[in-house]
Amino acid sequence: MTARVALFRAREDATASAARLRRLGFSVACLPAIEIKAQAVRPSRTRYDAVVATSGKAFLGDGPSDTSPPLYVVGARTARAAKARGWRLASTPAPDAAKLIETLNGALRPGASVLYLAGRDRKGTIEAALESAFALEIVEAYAAEARAAWSPAETRALASCVAALHYSRRSAGLAAALAKVSGAEARFLELVHVCLSRDVAEPLDAAGAAGIAIAETADEAGLFRALSRSLGGFPSLGASRI
Repeated sequence: MTARVALFRAREDATASAARLRRLGFSVACLPAIEIKAQAVRPSRTRYDAVVATSGKAFLGDGPSDTSPPLYVVGARTARAAKARGWRLASTPAPDAAKLIETLNGALRPGASVLYLAGRDRKGTIEAALESAFALEIVEAYAAEARAAWSPAETRALASCVAALHYSRRSAGLAAALAKVSGAEARFLELVHVCLSRDVAEPLDAAGAAGIAIAETADEAGLFRALSRSLGGFPSLGASRI
């Protein structure tokens, strides 16, 4: 029987990960712990010197009416989502927040007006780095809201899983809470929980999960390698590595 892996990411994020897992021979159960909801975007200005986004989710709803300001983003997925909404990039997508900050500091004059299309739940790295140099305005364009419960079908799908991948501390903790609410806590704790980092794993450890594995590198490839080690190889590749 094909090993089944649970993903608790928001459905928009889980789709690509699920496809990669299936190519490696796994079956996948997508059991989102959060739902992404677009927020109304109402900037205070009509024009900005630059606009910043770190996630494609920033473009799920109706964004600023003016798409002419230079746009700086993190990640190719964010770039694709922005282009689909009519934006043009001012530079190639930055690989991470640190590179984005470096690019903005080099491209913009001190005091330039910058609009940050952010998520409600976020790290403060970008705003902390930019607000002292620029006239920064933060508009929350989307929110990752916790789900109240899984459906009966989702709870049944969890019962058929042997492992789970965890990408964030928040979704890991919410998944543990959802399992308890859905009456599936015992089965949830029996899974092999593969985590992006030790920080991500902490809510699972606190919940009593015994089978926790930590990726050696904090990226999806590292997660998949840790999953392979935990389950004895990829179903389609045996003990091959990626």
